[in-house]
Amino acid sequence: MSNFCITPAMPPGRARDIADHFDLRALPPDFLDNPYPVYAALRESEPVRRMPDGSVFLTRYADLATVYRDAATFSSDKHVEFAPKYGTDSALYEHHTTSLVFNDPPLHTRVRKRIMGALTRRAIADMEPGLVRLVDQLLDGIEASGGGDLIDDFASAIPVEIIGNLLGVPHAERGPLRDWSLAILGALEPVPTATQHAEGNRSVRDMLAYLRTLVAERRDRPGDPERDVLTRLIQGEGDGEQLSEVELLQNCIFLLNAGHETTTNLIGNGLILLQEFPAARHALLSDLQACATDSTAQEQVLSLAVDEMLRFESSNQLGNRRTLRPTTVGGMALPEGALVTLCIGAANRDPAQFSNAETLDLRRPVNRHLAFGFGIHQCAGLSLARLEGRVAIGRFLQRFPDFTLSDTPTRGGRARFRGFLKAPFTIR
Repeated sequence: MSNFCITPAMPPGRARDIADHFDLRALPPDFLDNPYPVYAALRESEPVRRMPDGSVFLTRYADLATVYRDAATFSSDKHVEFAPKYGTDSALYEHHTTSLVFNDPPLHTRVRKRIMGALTRRAIADMEPGLVRLVDQLLDGIEASGGGDLIDDFASAIPVEIIGNLLGVPHAERGPLRDWSLAILGALEPVPTATQHAEGNRSVRDMLAYLRTLVAERRDRPGDPERDVLTRLIQGEGDGEQLSEVELLQNCIFLLNAGHETTTNLIGNGLILLQEFPAARHALLSDLQACATDSTAQEQVLSLAVDEMLRFESSNQLGNRRTLRPTTVGGMALPEGALVTLCIGAANRDPAQFSNAETLDLRRPVNRHLAFGFGIHQCAGLSLARLEGRVAIGRFLQRFPDFTLSDTPTRGGRARFRGFLKAPFTIR
């Protein structure tokens, strides 16, 4: 077992100080290393925090659930927020204001219907054998090398291949996908740097250029719309209404981004949590060994574990809404146009919703976490992400039960998306 400090402790006084002066636009490095003590301090003393820029920051589970349930009052449309952030003539602005996650009905409804039509339960079940083969190939490479990096050599390779398959991206052309995704999502930070702006805009332009060629080829040679998301987006649902070319291309980028980093973080965070909490790892291994001949029981064990990993270390920590009319949240009156930040990472550790909320309990039987959101904007690919997590984490742990970090893992250093960039490890 490694002796590296993965999540450094934060003294209560320091957490209180950061909470008293909390500003998403000026976050200290030690917050990014471990935000949860600050979230707890905010949740206890100022659960609806008025921010210096006039927005509000929510940390209680019940308040987030209220917002998620009321899409008629709390808008996901980002035209207002992103105009000053990116400039209305930028590639990032066009992308993020056209993608599924940052839109309201009717565009949201039209795009989501087409994506969900290709992510049916049968379609996802059909992906499992190929996913198992991919994971086993990656594990074979790790075994031959005696270790590697949990992110580069394993966690990030899986969703890139899955999304590449869904969109029908040829294997030889998948090389840039991860870097494009990281750059585009990096520009979503509360205060992106000039470098993040430039790399994000460049990545949107580069991916659009690639997708135009891919879409043209798919129009000439359609795939199976029951399996191929790109073909389904091009052809529509038989209702006579098709996406515009801009809507089509930008939501292909969204599919890559939504399916890539959050799932990479799920797998990477999950494996590193098993390293950080050896008792939890031992319990999970024992449970898997106890039902080694029962695949259904193993799936149930891993399903509980993956959902707890998602709750405890949410891949996506923050969400945003804008009020369309005056309303009240958590006892605070909000005017029309108020900007609201939903702190998923805080809500998922709210003791009012979860018993022993600060404990990683991989056997937690009732786990209504918000890692996938809630309501009409709940993640369209949540079943696929859960499948990837179960297969990847389960097969890795059973193949290498004694894997050990060989150096301190490197966090991504971002507030919105919580994960690791590097995590070198060895196997025995």
